[in-house]
Amino acid sequence: MTIQSECIGCIIAQSQRVCLAIHADDVLTTKIVSFVEASLSNADFTLSPPVIAAPLYEQMALFADKIDLYDDEKKHATAQAQHYMPFLRETITQNSDPFMALLKTAVVGNVIDLAAEVTFDLHGAIMSVFDTPFAHDDSRALREKLTLAKTLLYIGDNTGEHLFDALAIESLQKLYPELDITYLVRGNFIINDVTMEEAVDAGMDQLCSLMNSGVNTPGFVYERALSEAQTLFDTADVILAKGMGNYECMTPTKRTDICFLLKVKCSVVSHSLGHEIGSIICKIN
Repeated sequence: MTIQSECIGCIIAQSQRVCLAIHADDVLTTKIVSFVEASLSNADFTLSPPVIAAPLYEQMALFADKIDLYDDEKKHATAQAQHYMPFLRETITQNSDPFMALLKTAVVGNVIDLAAEVTFDLHGAIMSVFDTPFAHDDSRALREKLTLAKTLLYIGDNTGEHLFDALAIESLQKLYPELDITYLVRGNFIINDVTMEEAVDAGMDQLCSLMNSGVNTPGFVYERALSEAQTLFDTADVILAKGMGNYECMTPTKRTDICFLLKVKCSVVSHSLGHEIGSIICKIN
């Protein structure tokens, strides 16, 4: 997806939320927001929103003298997610259709998004997701593809959400014990996206293979990925890509057998998918 005019205001609003999150004073806030506004005045509309946003976040971190802009928020999101893990694990185990339950568990974590134009209510989302149908539902086709697959590339999205990804992977391994699963993380700190640091802290290296994508964008951009990540992307039997950033960066793509699993959180993605904000999506390209 290429950036749209609505994305400009959204990214500027994101910069303002960054300032609130890091408790920036007036001087720093003006510096950050003014920089973002000036940078976006000449935005390249042939690029995707995550590609446009990446260098802006890097510069905001430099202005704030922080390595990870959202370090405190990511810890808080992880703690919130951890609270619901026993409930979600039991829900998957006791569900008459554990495959659908693990997909719902994975997608509900996608509400944890500090760059979205809507705020997230994790408790409300978890309490309602199992009674909420996918607005676009390719779960049956995904189930069939995984039955035949030997390798799955699972591309992560946000921190906190990664705990739900871990639970989904744990459940997938029980349903498909011969499936080789690799979890792909971002190459550096960008917004609240999951990196190798958070994945290892969550013990995901004991659960499946982990790989650093090398990308510096809040979404998988093939051209920016490390060679081993590109090779895995090219050769995996099935790809499961979480979140709007991955959808934005990989739409369109020549690669087949990608299942996008996400919650619609902005008007541009809503228009692209043809489903309302708040919808949950399981879509194979």
